[in-house]
Amino acid sequence: MDAGITSPTTEARNPGSAHLDELSPLALLTLMNNEDRGVADAVADALPAIAEVVTLATERLSQGGRLIYAGAGTSGRLGVLDAAECPPTFGTPPGQVVGVLAGGHQAMFEAVEGAEDSAELGASDMRALAVGPHDVVVGIAASGRTPYVIGALDHARSVGAATAALSCNANAVISKHAQVAIEVDNGPEVLTGSTRLKAGTSQKMVLNMISTATMVGLGKVFGNLMVDVAPTNEKLRDRAQRIVMAATDCTRETARDALAAADNHAKTAIVMILCGIDAAQATQRLTDHRGFVRGAVGRP
Repeated sequence: MDAGITSPTTEARNPGSAHLDELSPLALLTLMNNEDRGVADAVADALPAIAEVVTLATERLSQGGRLIYAGAGTSGRLGVLDAAECPPTFGTPPGQVVGVLAGGHQAMFEAVEGAEDSAELGASDMRALAVGPHDVVVGIAASGRTPYVIGALDHARSVGAATAALSCNANAVISKHAQVAIEVDNGPEVLTGSTRLKAGTSQKMVLNMISTATMVGLGKVFGNLMVDVAPTNEKLRDRAQRIVMAATDCTRETARDALAAADNHAKTAIVMILCGIDAAQATQRLTDHRGFVRGAVGRP
């Protein structure tokens, strides 16, 4: 590297792993594990900014808007993954949390050359989604300088959407293109420039936080139970029964019967049991309290 040129943190060499190819498997894994220990601390430093994004997302989604992740490569794939897990976990409609990846579906499985270098592609993907004032767009780029993400954020801002940038470098370029900047500095990677490692781990943690905390704010949770879970297979049907049992201290038979009457909706079944009412009345109570179980059952 030329003297005087400073690499971003995500591209810098880690002196602790300078002899990576000489280590035994156990020594190498120990080194990686030790490096990973600092990721949670780096995310902790960004919690105030993450909370700002959650507040924006809760407000916009409660008004019918969407949470949209836009990224390229590993960063974009993590956004797609987080979005894909929201419908089964929280019963969200498929279009409420959206992951957009530079290069489209194909890029989920293999690199699409040049896709991340096009700001216009980022903007056109936002136009294709008809991004508007009720939406929140989170641009994700470990390097903090991906043109695709910049284009997506700039278009989102131009149409009044709320915007946030998630990067793994201090003073990232994309931070200047968003309302809220989340910068998680994990230090150099064990394998130089391989941002699927610490950077990717921290990005997944942040995205999990944003989606989970937003769904809590939308009434998708009662206590620490995922009461809007979609029971689409045997494992999830069993989970729904256990959720109802835990929330109401009822028997499995009672939970099963209530779920059957509630069209397998755990939230409705819980209100039915706790209030001693039928499914229609429970549904109305939930509607009156914006989907919050605690309000529907009259608990402070």
